[in-house]
Amino acid sequence: MSCGPSDIDLKMKKKQSDYEACIDVALKAAKRLGAHEAEVSLSESAGLSVAVRNHEIETLEYDQNKTMVITVYLEQCKGSASTSDFSTKAIKEAVCVALEIARFTSKDEFSGLPLSEDLAWDYPDLDLYHPWKLKVNTASDLALACEVAALKCDKRITNSEGVTLSSHQSMRLYGNSHGFVGCYPSSTHSLSCSVIASENGRMQRDSWYTISRDAEFLETPQKVGRIAAKRALARLNARQIPTAKYPVLFSPAMSAGLMAHFISAINGNAIYRNASFLLDALDTVIFPEWMHIYEQPHMIGALGSVPFDAEGVKTSSRNIVDAGRLQTYVLNSYSARKLKMKTTGNAGGVHNLHVEPGKNNFNAMLKEMHQGLFVTELMGQGINTVTGDYSRGASGFWVENGKIQYPVEEITIAGNLKNMFRQIVAVGNDIDLRYATRTGSILLEEMMIAGQ
Repeated sequence: MSCGPSDIDLKMKKKQSDYEACIDVALKAAKRLGAHEAEVSLSESAGLSVAVRNHEIETLEYDQNKTMVITVYLEQCKGSASTSDFSTKAIKEAVCVALEIARFTSKDEFSGLPLSEDLAWDYPDLDLYHPWKLKVNTASDLALACEVAALKCDKRITNSEGVTLSSHQSMRLYGNSHGFVGCYPSSTHSLSCSVIASENGRMQRDSWYTISRDAEFLETPQKVGRIAAKRALARLNARQIPTAKYPVLFSPAMSAGLMAHFISAINGNAIYRNASFLLDALDTVIFPEWMHIYEQPHMIGALGSVPFDAEGVKTSSRNIVDAGRLQTYVLNSYSARKLKMKTTGNAGGVHNLHVEPGKNNFNAMLKEMHQGLFVTELMGQGINTVTGDYSRGASGFWVENGKIQYPVEEITIAGNLKNMFRQIVAVGNDIDLRYATRTGSILLEEMMIAGQ
């Protein structure tokens, strides 16, 4: 897969100074019209997406979008308006609309811009932008090659749910009335494949994908197709298991979801609303004492990297859990003020969350579990972030004597997240780098599994 500078790349770079000028127009208009503070978020994105199914191009899309969101504060009364027209006239009209909205909103003593001292006045280049000079015929050829590899893998692969190749690049700018203006471009390229396997009148579906900032590091179409096929084949002839409590091993992908529930529970918005099962958990032990969870937003070229957050606040590496103890909440400026704390630079989320791995690879994790359920897919949204109650449909594989025996489906796993976190036995070193949350498989001592 060849990469190189594209016309989109050059176009976006030329527009950066124009977009900074647009932000300047908005901020000056807001000040002139009486706003005490103002901020502007501006973004432009463009990309190509090709989907094929059963050897034919099913969809071909090229999209290009741009938007500017202007937020003003009148004595802590907030108003926002957006526009996709970046002409001076349209920008000034949007500012007027935002100010008019602010005049009708209630005063909120916690609203407003971040402190100037918290902004990323000096931020790093994280090498997030690698545009791909991708032609339509090349994109379709790569997608078709992926599908062919999957369908040829085994005669039991009887149908394709489609292959999608996408390449997108974007530019994001943020500026506010403190005089801060930040900008960074980024790119994301991906290839995904989903197929159906059939045997004895029963069917199973599974998929695989590869994703990277730089197309040079994508897995080959043939590899993606073969992995998707092998995953679907492995699920054939799935069974249920008896209802009981068993050890559970979450795959790295499912472990990333488990950590997402943890981050939601320590999000400042949930904390100040008293809507989290981890209220008053700061500086308490909520994981085993050997666990270490931290954030690294400045990793070069990583999918979750950002030089500054959605409010222009500087981002930095920090511990979230150390020796099992919760070190910090996840805060933007507003939630920090509500809680009488400082922003943690997490407006827009957590960036490159890491769960410190142990020494065991995947096979060693299976041996450590010995007997239990290896979960590879979860369904439904049965998570109560207020109580921590957790109940989801699941599928995966039954493990005996430290080895996978057969696929499992139509079961439900249940527990309480607070207890689940404390019952983590081990974290594997089989980290899946396709996710912004970097974690290996996570082994829990036991969960209730409803099956037969």
